[in-house]
Amino acid sequence: MSKIAFIYPGQGAQKAGMGADFYENSEIARYIFDQAGEELDLDMKELCFEENDRLDLTEYTQAAMVTTCLAMTRVAESKGLKADITAGLSLGESPAIAAAGGMNDMDATRLVRKRGILMQNTVPAGEGAMCAVISMAAEEIEKVIEPIADVSVANYNCPGQIVITGKTDAVEEAGARRTIMLNVSGPFHSQMLVPAGEKLAEELEHTRFHELRIPYVTNVTAEKVTDIRETPGLLTTQISSPVRWMQSMERMIADGVDTFVEIGPGRTLEGFLRKINRNVKVFHISQWEDVDKVCTELADSGKMMEEA
Repeated sequence: MSKIAFIYPGQGAQKAGMGADFYENSEIARYIFDQAGEELDLDMKELCFEENDRLDLTEYTQAAMVTTCLAMTRVAESKGLKADITAGLSLGESPAIAAAGGMNDMDATRLVRKRGILMQNTVPAGEGAMCAVISMAAEEIEKVIEPIADVSVANYNCPGQIVITGKTDAVEEAGARRTIMLNVSGPFHSQMLVPAGEKLAEELEHTRFHELRIPYVTNVTAEKVTDIRETPGLLTTQISSPVRWMQSMERMIADGVDTFVEIGPGRTLEGFLRKINRNVKVFHISQWEDVDKVCTELADSGKMMEEA
């Protein structure tokens, strides 16, 4: 049977103006943006809708992205679009869990706000780095970095695009050829972020989780999660462990997912999927007009839709 997945982008997809048209056109979206702003004591409209210097700072980016993705999701659901399973890349895992029913929207935004602050501040500026390795197989990269201390794989994004992370000097040594240094504020998804995960675990103890309505696929193992009791431990580990995005998509496809709806700004995940498996269908919701277009196309193709 055909299955639909909602997938959510990570940091780097953010852009000024994201979600503004949803805010203008939907009471549901307005509520989520306004409520998140009150909960976090941030001007979420200014942060997301206007050109500003804070949107690209990790401590603000993550909360802004999750708020935007969830506003778009709830609007799409109100139009009848439903998922069978969800997944999100790095910070995108938080809206994926919320969309799967495991957290309410405001708890997800509060949690990711704390996550962003911890990830930005745990390692002093300049001590860590990330680097995209181009046109090398994952196994080859793993072999190259194995003898180099303080460097590891951060992201398995898709064939030909692997990201490494760790101490700046080590990353520069490992990435001497066929690489692009990334403009990020820390060595995300490295062992240097273990203290951030430990502090996030304290926040997770005070976060209310709910039974999942549908499963989600975790970055940590690239396996389905059906028991919400696993989620706090996985989110703690996720900060310092590799993002197994390519493996996650392969797992979902093997489980019968043939339609993916990327929800959020940019088309990063669509690009990854095209390199992972060109046979699946990928839709995208980033603008207001996308919602009706995607719902209509899926209904016309015979995909199961629930009435709003």
